[in-house]
Amino acid sequence: MTDKEAFSGIRVLDFSQGIAGPHSAMLLAQHGADVIKAEPITGDWGRTLGRSYGQNTAHSIAFNRGKRSIALDLTKPRGLEVAHLLMKQSDVVIEAFRPGVMAKYRLGYEDAKAANPEIIYLSINGFGSQGPDHMLPVTDAVIQAFSGLMTVARSSDGVPNRLTMIPVDVVTGLYAFQAVTTALLRKFRFGTGGYVEASLMQSAAAFQAAKIMEYHLEGGEPQPLYSPVATLRTSDGYLNVTAMREQHFGALCDVIGRPELATDPAYQGRELRIRNEAPLLAILRAEFAKRPTTYWANKLTAAGVMNAPVQTYADFLDHRQTKAVKAVDYFEHPGVSTIAIAQIPGTPPIASQDISRTRAPLIGEHTSEILADLGFSKDDVDAMLADESVALPPQ
Repeated sequence: MTDKEAFSGIRVLDFSQGIAGPHSAMLLAQHGADVIKAEPITGDWGRTLGRSYGQNTAHSIAFNRGKRSIALDLTKPRGLEVAHLLMKQSDVVIEAFRPGVMAKYRLGYEDAKAANPEIIYLSINGFGSQGPDHMLPVTDAVIQAFSGLMTVARSSDGVPNRLTMIPVDVVTGLYAFQAVTTALLRKFRFGTGGYVEASLMQSAAAFQAAKIMEYHLEGGEPQPLYSPVATLRTSDGYLNVTAMREQHFGALCDVIGRPELATDPAYQGRELRIRNEAPLLAILRAEFAKRPTTYWANKLTAAGVMNAPVQTYADFLDHRQTKAVKAVDYFEHPGVSTIAIAQIPGTPPIASQDISRTRAPLIGEHTSEILADLGFSKDDVDAMLADESVALPPQ
């Protein structure tokens, strides 16, 4: 860590739990911010997402790297006092509770602004802070369904499917990060803070902006962007084939030994290939099923047709290109063993980073350190530990 990183000297107070808020705060930490994760004494519920490795899971590590943790009980007067002191000394506050929750603890935006007029306050929620559904609880899957995202992942029988990772949460964290980044730039230039809101619903809509626009303009389900683009079964696996332009389609026809398809009137031009996609894909499926994936991938690549075998994560991690650009690096995480960390675009190589950037904190790991920074004596800290206003890592 150096003093010339984008957010060196910026303190971020992260009250958020789960994925979206912690992701945005983690990105700030990776660019030099001092991010204090203020979590309950029992820990952020994001620590329970997936298989546990001590106090962490893969998700809690991925989205909380580089932070310091203080465990607070906001229902206790001294725990709340600490939270208020931290808020007063922070440049950015991040929270991800239902609308109104933080205000009950005098930790809402108006309270933060009164304590620090230049503060940047980020609220992440499900449906926004207004409207008839603003108090409904959400998950990533709920917003996938609500926003229409599931309709672009239909199975062959037409059933909408959930993407079995957490794309909406992750994307919300990215949008929130860019919003805070621009707010910090305004603060540096003009000395003004402000309130930023990022809902999962709005983030899912922004992520799908082009598809939503297409749906509206076309008065219904939009047509494919081009054809053929398909994932085809081979004799030993699956291969994605993308033939965007005329030369790609002609080369594809040559590769499968059906050059006559390139001049067939039914498939002349993008619009006709889209209109007649079903019979065209039937022909392609029959041909690709005859030979293994590697055979087709090599032939298509040599012919200039874009393609990619459908890989598992094991295939991706072991691939020569993944290794060549160090897209993933490996690190011994305390209490977990070796973890695979995906490189975040725009950040220094993982191997060159300070070790604190590559690991997530234990619950309350930095409680004593943070309290000392705030000016509390050892006796004060001991008293707060005794009445469970704060906590250290469980032994």
